[in-house]
Order: sequence, then structure tokens, then C-alpha cells
Amino acid sequence: MSIDTTGKSLVDLLDMLEPAPKPETISMMPQTWGWVVVAVILLAFFSVATVLILRHRRANAYRRYALAELASPGISVAKVAEILRRTALAAYPREQVAGIHGEDWLSFLSQTIDRKSLNSEVFRALVEAPYKDIPPNPAVTQLARHWVKAHKPYRRK
Repeated sequence: MSIDTTGKSLVDLLDMLEPAPKPETISMMPQTWGWVVVAVILLAFFSVATVLILRHRRANAYRRYALAELASPGISVAKVAEILRRTALAAYPREQVAGIHGEDWLSFLSQTIDRKSLNSEVFRALVEAPYKDIPPNPAVTQLARHWVKAHKPYRRK
């Protein structure tokens, strides 16, 4: 049962062609349940990771604010001392930080970054800054920046 094609023009032959069948739609659902399980595990992992990252950023927001203030050019030593005090009040209980001053304040700062020798001449300026007019000192600002970055925040037990 062949079709007679003798004597027909190219246009007639093209008209005799049947159109190609339309393919069936392909489902976007995975063919096996294993891929569904992998997708659920990945979704859970990214959700937990997002929550942990947001919690960490929120917990360290006071550090970012303090570092932004310390980045100001020509910041006075008194302002550096104020920023350090506010940062310590944000990181530790008020009862532990608010009442300390002088040598106790320097001792607190050195204990909270596990560094024993912060009683240097540079940090002495922080003790005297609220009471004297001390010119800007980049070394004090750098040391304060280091403390803000490196201190270990208070952990409730």
C-alpha cells in the first residue's frame, strides 16, 4: 500500500506530509522519591543555615556599630573610651561592667580578650580620658578596635 508520487510537484508532495505529532508534556516532578528527600534535606539545611546566620548577625550588631564609630577619622580618646564602655555594656551584664573604673576597667578589658598585658601606656590613656583633654591617639583607637573584634561576649549559664 504505497502512495503514488509519480508526476506530482514538490508542493503536492509537501501537502501530503502529515504534521509531526506534538510531544507529551514532561512532568517536572522527580521520577523517584529519592530526589524529593534530597530536596527536602537541602531546603531544611538552607533554612537552618539562614536562621543561624541571622541570629549571629543580630548578636554581633553592637560590634558593627562600635567598629563603624571607631572608623571615624580623628576620634578623641574620650570618645574611644565611651565607645568601649557602651560596647562592654552591650556584651556583658550591666552589674558586671557599669561600676568598674580605673585599674579594674583595664583588668576587665584584658581578661575579656585573654590577653594579660593590656595595662600598657596606650590603654592608660583610656582611664584618664574622661577626666583630661587628651588629643586623638591612633594607637588607642587601634587597640580599642582590636578589643571590639576579639572580646568574648558573656554567656549565660
